[in-house]
Amino acid sequence: MILVFTVALAALSVLVCGGSLENLSRVKIKARWSIVAALVLQILIISVIPRDVPGWLGSGLHLASYGLAVCFLVRNRHISWLWLVGLGGLSNLVAIGANGGVMPASPVALSAAGRVRHPGEFLNSTSLPDPHLAFLGDNFSVPRTWPLANVFSTGDIILAFGIFLLLHSVCESRLALAAHRKRSLALTGHTVGAVGPGTHG
Repeated sequence: MILVFTVALAALSVLVCGGSLENLSRVKIKARWSIVAALVLQILIISVIPRDVPGWLGSGLHLASYGLAVCFLVRNRHISWLWLVGLGGLSNLVAIGANGGVMPASPVALSAAGRVRHPGEFLNSTSLPDPHLAFLGDNFSVPRTWPLANVFSTGDIILAFGIFLLLHSVCESRLALAAHRKRSLALTGHTVGAVGPGTHG
């Protein structure tokens, strides 16, 4: 749900900054099935049937969902800023893979978010006795008193930032256009500065 909220918030910021979401329809997207399948798996094991899935199966499906997402990212690497979204996802995948298909989470963050594990329930993110790469885990939280209370990782932050930049770039918001002009001017100035001295002498 946090990811859906992030996309919605980024889309709203695009509209506020004068971008056009219609531009998204012109983006050539490959392997759509892979990202749809990844999202369906995530929703199933996290929100729909977490208590009906054995731990080993839940962990395997969790890893499989990230594998499908990686496939989508590789096939669509031509899209602006998708590499940053991929970097955030890769950070999560490494942490999950190093911990047998489960994202390690800080007990403090879990408590703050009000996340409680029920017997037999698969949790994609939970406290582990001896976690590997714990610094990549879910160490941050949205408090339980807030809407969408949950835990999140550094990878999630990178992923959210990537989504924000991707939508603004593709939808050509004023922010993206201003950044592009600034980058172009910087490159032009650098070129002039490099060539200029050579014209004298």
